[in-house]
Amino acid sequence: MMDEETLTLFRAEAGALVESLETSLLALKDRPNDRELIDSAFRDLHTLKGTGAMFGRADVASFLHDFETAFDRVRDGSMAVTPELVALSLSARDHVADLLRAGEPVAQDPAGQEILARLAALTDGAVPAPSAGPGPEPQGAWQVSFTLPPDTLALGGRPELVLEELRRIGARRIRARVAGIPPLEEIDPENLYLSWVAEIDASVTEDEIRGAFLFHEDGLDLRIEPPAPPSDGETSAAGPPEPKPALAPQRGTSLMRVPAERLDEMMDRVGELVIAEARLADLAARSRDPALMSVAEDIQRLATGMRDNTMSIRMTPIGAITPRFRRLVHDVSADLGKPLTLDLRGEETELDKTVIDRLTDPLMHLIRNAADHGLENTETRRALGKPETGRITLSAGYSGAEVLVTLSDDGGGIDRSRVRARAIERGLIPESVPENDEGLLKLIFEPGFSTAETVTKLSGRGVGMDVVRRSIEELRGTIDVASEAGRGTTITLRLPLTLAIIDGLLIEIGSERFVVPLAAVDEIVELPERHRDGESGNAFLDIRTSLVPFLRLRSLLRATGDPDPHQKVVIVTSGDDRIGLVVDRIVGNHQTVIKQLSPLHSGLKSFSGATLLGDGAVALILDVPNLVARGRGLAEETVEAA
Repeated sequence: MMDEETLTLFRAEAGALVESLETSLLALKDRPNDRELIDSAFRDLHTLKGTGAMFGRADVASFLHDFETAFDRVRDGSMAVTPELVALSLSARDHVADLLRAGEPVAQDPAGQEILARLAALTDGAVPAPSAGPGPEPQGAWQVSFTLPPDTLALGGRPELVLEELRRIGARRIRARVAGIPPLEEIDPENLYLSWVAEIDASVTEDEIRGAFLFHEDGLDLRIEPPAPPSDGETSAAGPPEPKPALAPQRGTSLMRVPAERLDEMMDRVGELVIAEARLADLAARSRDPALMSVAEDIQRLATGMRDNTMSIRMTPIGAITPRFRRLVHDVSADLGKPLTLDLRGEETELDKTVIDRLTDPLMHLIRNAADHGLENTETRRALGKPETGRITLSAGYSGAEVLVTLSDDGGGIDRSRVRARAIERGLIPESVPENDEGLLKLIFEPGFSTAETVTKLSGRGVGMDVVRRSIEELRGTIDVASEAGRGTTITLRLPLTLAIIDGLLIEIGSERFVVPLAAVDEIVELPERHRDGESGNAFLDIRTSLVPFLRLRSLLRATGDPDPHQKVVIVTSGDDRIGLVVDRIVGNHQTVIKQLSPLHSGLKSFSGATLLGDGAVALILDVPNLVARGRGLAEETVEAA
């Protein structure tokens, strides 16, 4: 029985291999002759089989052995990659994932036997892959010497599995070196003292040799000498192969898997450190003690470095979740009978791990919706002169301190007339609202709203788009939609880089302090004298020939006391909209550790969270998108009144 830590390691390793296998198989559907993809899929299968055997999952290893045997025919060129093979291989991948989720070995596995039977039937009638022509006959043998880490046995490793794997891939001879064994009285039964030398057939690739040591890289001493070159009469024009460098121990550069919970806990501790540093800085400023101020500056520098380093560790590329989108498009295409392709761009764009984790479900729903509602069927696209294969594009990129995630399709676009008719039918808008109204398309995010005439297993019940909007708003993001008839629809998500610690602008309104996310601040200007009395009917500022609506936060937040005689206007941006927030005083920049509001206060739409200040007081964090929406509504009312 594996302990919990070992079980966690096994699940992480196996899960990563399953995801990598799925990625390779989906790519093979589009590039069936790509040799690198074939080798990658085979390596994942082989490594996954070894992982299952090493950690006592005989059911996984047995299933993958037969699966690997069948897939090996693709690698040796005796079978071509076909859509049927890819679909069946994906089913096998799903079955392996189910076995791994079971936790314990499965004795009777009829589902797996059925998949293997279908795979055997498919490979028995296989069409050989096109040959690239005869290659040179391999010469000589690889000379491989290796010493496994001394703690291999103590960590549960099994050297005999490595030797078995070397024999399987083509080792002609393996000899053990016993010179490192100490006298009997000095032997530690948990230490490994043996090393080995192996001769491996020249037809084996170096990657396959290194793959046998995949789980022992940390502390491994591996030396690989290439096969001897052909004799003088057979020397090729290219000359002898270059010698391969030995694989030195890599303890200093190895990677370590860390449970996500530990990163979350570490981020919480860093957040508390930032709060404590702010309190220390406040005390030092009040005491004016030079020694204390010097220590406070050192702590501030260290806390800032720790914060930046911890946040960089938590940053995850959006490409970590895109493989499941490829699989989703593959499955939806089969369900709907529509040929679809997914174009991914900006997969290296990084977001906070928490944002990435909570972004998956909304994006999957948007992709399903685009496939079902947005893209036409093959006959319609052919009649319109469009490519028969519909295209969905998912792209990500940075925009200041935000990340823009855009999902677009080349379908027919949203039917504004149907949206308007359904909205009027449900009483969401009056009949006076025209079809070209800017806010009309955002009605698709209302609860229960749907223009579908029939309900399918993918969509049509009006449940989902409102959940998407709510999920994005919980991430302190915004969602916009644009559509052009006959050209497609584009949905843009604006998301913060992190949900943990942000740079904020500390402001005062009356006797209370609030925080504005600094990433949303464009500039700060003085409130013109004609607006200071609050009686002016004009709710706009003229900023470099551009009219910007403004909100008086004193009135909105019902602040008490007299306003400051020199009020400031903080110009903030959300999407393409700008508004001004009238405040009494600007305190300065503030490292803001975001604390979620309690369920009792979750209905306060003007605030997205709270933070602790250096003096122990609580400051609420203003929700800029919500305030911008209010400002936009105020501007429209003013224009209508005028």
